[in-house]
Amino acid sequence: MVVIAALAVLAVDLLVMRHEPIRYRFLFGAAISCLGCFAAMFWLLNIDQQAHALNGMLVLDPLTRFIKAALLLLTVFTVLISIEANFTKHIGEYFALILLATVGMMFLVSSEEILMIFISLELTSLSLYILAAFNKQNINSAEAALKYFLFGGMAAAFTLFGLSLIYGLSGATNLHQISAALKGHGLDPSLLAGLVMTIIGFGFKIAAVPFHLWAPDAYQGAPTPSAAFIASGSKVASFFVFAKVMMLGFAGVEGSAFWRNLAPGWVPVLAILAAFSMALGNLAAIAQSNVKRLLAYSAIAHAGYALLGIITHSSQGISSLVYYMVTYALTALGAFGVVAVVERRAGDAKLSDFAGFGQREPWLAFCMMIFMLSLAGIPPLAGFFGKFYLFAVAVGTDRTNLGLLWLVIFAIAMSAVSLYYYLQVLKQIYVVPVPVSAPISEEAFPGPAITRAAIGLLALGVVVLGCAPDLLLGRLLAAIHGAGL
Repeated sequence: MVVIAALAVLAVDLLVMRHEPIRYRFLFGAAISCLGCFAAMFWLLNIDQQAHALNGMLVLDPLTRFIKAALLLLTVFTVLISIEANFTKHIGEYFALILLATVGMMFLVSSEEILMIFISLELTSLSLYILAAFNKQNINSAEAALKYFLFGGMAAAFTLFGLSLIYGLSGATNLHQISAALKGHGLDPSLLAGLVMTIIGFGFKIAAVPFHLWAPDAYQGAPTPSAAFIASGSKVASFFVFAKVMMLGFAGVEGSAFWRNLAPGWVPVLAILAAFSMALGNLAAIAQSNVKRLLAYSAIAHAGYALLGIITHSSQGISSLVYYMVTYALTALGAFGVVAVVERRAGDAKLSDFAGFGQREPWLAFCMMIFMLSLAGIPPLAGFFGKFYLFAVAVGTDRTNLGLLWLVIFAIAMSAVSLYYYLQVLKQIYVVPVPVSAPISEEAFPGPAITRAAIGLLALGVVVLGCAPDLLLGRLLAAIHGAGL
């Protein structure tokens, strides 16, 4: 359904709408894209059968259906905040690439076979590279895409080489079969090399330190809707498949990151990556003067928090990870939507461009406050419960000893640091006066109705999921139970 929507939006834009005003072309393209996503979402949520086809290449169970529905919803909101964009005349191609990236993500979360996982990663990545370079009027967009592409190509090489070593050791490409073949194998040099290379490849996709260097430039230079999609949908899919590869494919070589009880394996490696990601992401964000770059370093820090869900390698860890990443994706998407409005009116997304925004656009400013406070983990917003659930699961993995408490304490300390730079954005919005040269009337920032409505729905979702987390968490736990995890 999503592929048909991608082909339809290309055909309609080329054959029917090519000579119409850009605004109408965006509206028609967005309508077709959203229709395809809603049709796919309706079908996903109304089927009960499970499938495990082609040696795990395509797995359909309640959990993958849940994740795919979340990805489709994020795609819809990305399309909606793109409607008022003015960075391209190639509207059909733009929406088609968003939908094709979504198809790649849906295949990615539906597979337990390493070749299919790699091909899905490449389909997603190639679409995102082009989306990052879509603003041909801005040299920063080309620079962002080039850095993203070069780092991505190198990460793909590491991933493929690591997976080839794993295949050589196990003689299998299915994650369950790999785990069974490696059981009792021990961490010999070949397995260790394959494990490290696989972590490097996926570490790039989730922008964990030290594989994060592409993220700040890509977020800042890419068109804002493209950056929003990279920060939301691709992160959800990448984290889910990373957790699946580690927990299913490398079960038995986890090791331990417990305090004073370290054991070699992939868990202590991810614990180190998590700690460095939280530290560098939060500390570097303090020095940023561009809000898109600030959100990039914030995403690096949130990758560190989310790794806690994988480190626990349990069903509760998976549920906490998925809940956290879905709510984070909604929040990041909303924040980038507000940034897109400011950027269209001010020409940039510097902190100073948000001065007086609360007077000029009270509704969007209020939504931005919800997004910033949720990212900081302030109750009763979704970001607070997401962090609380992650930290509680991590602490509960070893109740008799300190366990992962050292990492949780560090994460809480870094969350306190993050509050400073989120409040810097809100200070510009509500405290710093409107520049003398800027008018204070509503027309100074005339927010487009569709974008305003989409941002408002995202803000409402963040508040509702924070106040009533079981609306999402209950369905998520049922899906995990239905998947047999």
